[in-house]
Amino acid sequence: MTRRFLFVLGSARHDGNTELLARKAAEQLSADVDQQWISLAEHPLPDFEDLRHDSDHVRPPADSATGLLLDATLAATDLVIASPLYWYSVSSHTKRYLDHWSGWLRTPGVDFKATLTGRTLWGVTALAHEEGEVADPLIGTLNHTAAYMGMRFGGVLLGNGSAPGQVVRDEAALARAKTFFAQEAPLARFPYEAAAAV
Repeated sequence: MTRRFLFVLGSARHDGNTELLARKAAEQLSADVDQQWISLAEHPLPDFEDLRHDSDHVRPPADSATGLLLDATLAATDLVIASPLYWYSVSSHTKRYLDHWSGWLRTPGVDFKATLTGRTLWGVTALAHEEGEVADPLIGTLNHTAAYMGMRFGGVLLGNGSAPGQVVRDEAALARAKTFFAQEAPLARFPYEAAAAV
């Protein structure tokens, strides 16, 4: 299967530091790798409504933001969540997108979990702190999402940047970006699974 990267941009700002860092990493992908970029700010999703116990889920129309993101997610071999660190986790746009996965898991005929199993989830984030540990909640959210879905997890590319464009001065982040997508992504595990395997 030809690799197809979907970059889901979770920032409220166009061309923000997280997007800039993601684009630096994407520049290293070979020309035969398909790339699709979707800004959640430009394609806002409705608030997720949990209908598990009330009614059947229906596939969203293809011409809606929800349908666009569902189809793009299903088509991706590699899914990149590019979310700035907002209050030590993913942005509200990103969280809403992940919340919709709960509905897609129950949408008849979609086979959402089976389709994503074995595919790879990556993360990219820019943070104001120089200490990367403050991004642990964001990293945990993405790792645990991948583990639940049976996906591989390539980790999170961290960059320092608060003011517009500041991340391009983070030389260490730019160096990591050059090889970020070249690494082998292991199967994601919950912490308790990793501890049991030792």
